[in-house]
Amino acid sequence: MVTTTEPALPQRIDTSLPREEQVRLLVDASRLIRRRNLAMVDAAGLGHIGGDLSATDVVVTLFLATLNYDPANPELPDRDRFVMSKGHASGVLYTTLASCGFFAPSLLDEYMKPLSPLNGHPDSKKVPGVEANTGPLGHGLPIAVGMAIAAKLGGSPRRTFCLVGDGELQEGSNWEALMAGGHRELDALTVIVDRNRLQQGAPTEETSALEPLADKARAFRWAVTEVDGHDHAALLDLFAGLPVEAGRPNFVIAHTHKGQPVSFMRDRVEWHNKVPSGAQIRAALEELE
Repeated sequence: MVTTTEPALPQRIDTSLPREEQVRLLVDASRLIRRRNLAMVDAAGLGHIGGDLSATDVVVTLFLATLNYDPANPELPDRDRFVMSKGHASGVLYTTLASCGFFAPSLLDEYMKPLSPLNGHPDSKKVPGVEANTGPLGHGLPIAVGMAIAAKLGGSPRRTFCLVGDGELQEGSNWEALMAGGHRELDALTVIVDRNRLQQGAPTEETSALEPLADKARAFRWAVTEVDGHDHAALLDLFAGLPVEAGRPNFVIAHTHKGQPVSFMRDRVEWHNKVPSGAQIRAALEELE
């Protein structure tokens, strides 16, 4: 294990700041979150670091600059909901929740330890800020659709966001959920696909092709947007402009890279669940200085 002195985690940003300053803060926050995530996986000797890193910029932009919530009151009825459907990327979720004040950052040292609340997959009964237990792929999106239906029926202004892996879309339950979301015109629901094009063991298109993904989502009555999932400015503008189209739920294809931005991890399928060696951790942290 590599011993490092990590800087303090970033805090939620002041969204009244000029847009350029918000983007600068988000870029730096993502760097710090990635560093803490790497250190956490290193200490545990377990994790899914490649998917953590590909999703970081999306998760950070949502939690630090987009979502409505109160970490002091995590059960606030009209809070926005975020469901991490690709539950194996728990590392980036935990580091971001700690950064936003849902629990003390010191708890991150317990990641994956026996009896730790910070399991390999998030547990809503154990971790404040986790809205749904996920891990079995294909479960998070149906849950998010149910949350969005409940909000619409109750007249609540809350929004629901769900991050899914692209390989996860090979699960049929997702397409039942997409059909229901389009039919019910859930325009307060946003699904973000972490489109890094790699799943465990192989590229998605070699395993079971998803393309033309955008056309498929449109056929299910969703408003489709494609974005660079590592461009904080583009993500900030996109999330601020939701819904894309009144009466249609939002389907965001975020083009990302597995292992971003670590040079020896980027776009490498083996980093889906490979644990870095001590030398690799040091090299990755140096790249993220």
